[in-house]
Amino acid sequence: MTTTKEITRLEKSSVNLSVTVGKEDLRAEYDDLLSNYTKSVQLPGFRKGKVPREVLERKFAEALKDETLGKVIEKALGEIFEDESLPRENRPLPYCRPELKDEPKLDFDTDLVFSVVYDVLPSVKVGKSEGLEVEIPNVSISEEDISRELEVIRDRNSIVLDKNDGESAAKGDVVTIDYWEMDDSGAVLSGGERKDFSFTLGSGQNAYKFDDEIAGMKKGETKEFSKTYAADDESFPGQIKKLKVSLTALKVKKLPDLNDDLAQDVDEKFKTLEDLKNSIRKRLEKDLERRLLNLKTDKLLEKLMENTPVEIPESMVRLELDSRWRNMAMRFNTDAEGLFNMMGPQAEKIIESWRGEAEKSLHSRLIVETMIEELKLEVSAEDLEKDLERMAEETGSDLEEVKKYYGEDRMRNLLTEDLKERKLFDILFEKNTLKTGKKTNYIDLAEKNG
Repeated sequence: MTTTKEITRLEKSSVNLSVTVGKEDLRAEYDDLLSNYTKSVQLPGFRKGKVPREVLERKFAEALKDETLGKVIEKALGEIFEDESLPRENRPLPYCRPELKDEPKLDFDTDLVFSVVYDVLPSVKVGKSEGLEVEIPNVSISEEDISRELEVIRDRNSIVLDKNDGESAAKGDVVTIDYWEMDDSGAVLSGGERKDFSFTLGSGQNAYKFDDEIAGMKKGETKEFSKTYAADDESFPGQIKKLKVSLTALKVKKLPDLNDDLAQDVDEKFKTLEDLKNSIRKRLEKDLERRLLNLKTDKLLEKLMENTPVEIPESMVRLELDSRWRNMAMRFNTDAEGLFNMMGPQAEKIIESWRGEAEKSLHSRLIVETMIEELKLEVSAEDLEKDLERMAEETGSDLEEVKKYYGEDRMRNLLTEDLKERKLFDILFEKNTLKTGKKTNYIDLAEKNG
């Protein structure tokens, strides 16, 4: 097929592709289509394959033209996008279908001209990436951090006993409830009912966050209430939920003493409480190291993004938002459609509230991928082997099991890309200044940076 093309850049990393197909090719495609039909179509009064061409044209004129037009457009675009000489920056994103502009008409007396618009990979020209300064807080592990972890361990090793009849639920108690979400008429909403749900009161480990409403209730008591959620609530932003809760079981935790026996119960490798404390300190210091690395990476990326504006196409943003919605649905033990139905009119508002974070994530990812490509960073088999050994040592896992886990192509590719990123940031950290900022508590850092 003889075609000519003209590509014009548009805003938001999209392009307009204008295509011209010669009238001779139009006629050839039409004749080929008509020839195939004359061999296979059967009409009243004619044997199969014996329907005259002029009868078919007279009876199905518009349908034949429409089908020809569709085939011509599909074939022309296929040839253009399969042409290896077409630059990468002019190829459509794999998840973006070219959109036809202004439905064209088929006229065998003239060439066919049509246009499609589609999103392309954004152009990224990395700005200043050396001589930047980022400030990292001064954080260390304190005795208070160790004590807090010990309390978590005590809670995990506690004994749960039934609370006396007539006693009220209080923070720290383990409650078991049945609950229902209702509409304004009092009818239970579909999917809004749950039986035998247990959690520690005050932990907030429930979607509806009704700890305060349950506090003070007694075993066997049922309570109805309405709860208003803040505009920035993760689950139900700005919504009012009408709920009914029945407290079916109430238990109290008996915490173990903080001594050598507790340490030995946690793990037989600990002989004393001091051994347990030292293990906690090492774990927290490793976690702090990870958090500070993530923090300085994020701060350096923010500087790079300031120096590297990128136009992100809408299709790329929508894909990222859809991915986040699916991940949220998994946390609710449902699928994307089920979560959408459960959230109702608020679903779109929630998704749209993520747009800024999604665009920021894509912006930074595009910069990282561009720099890795420009620096031609590669990962050798030796690099992979060393990293697998590191993971096995840090997690206390068998090296062969770790190798088996990353032996599958998808996991190995993910590890390879992660190593490339680490190599990139090792280079960037050397070429930029990391300044120590004000002293900060570990717990504050952990809560602020997740």
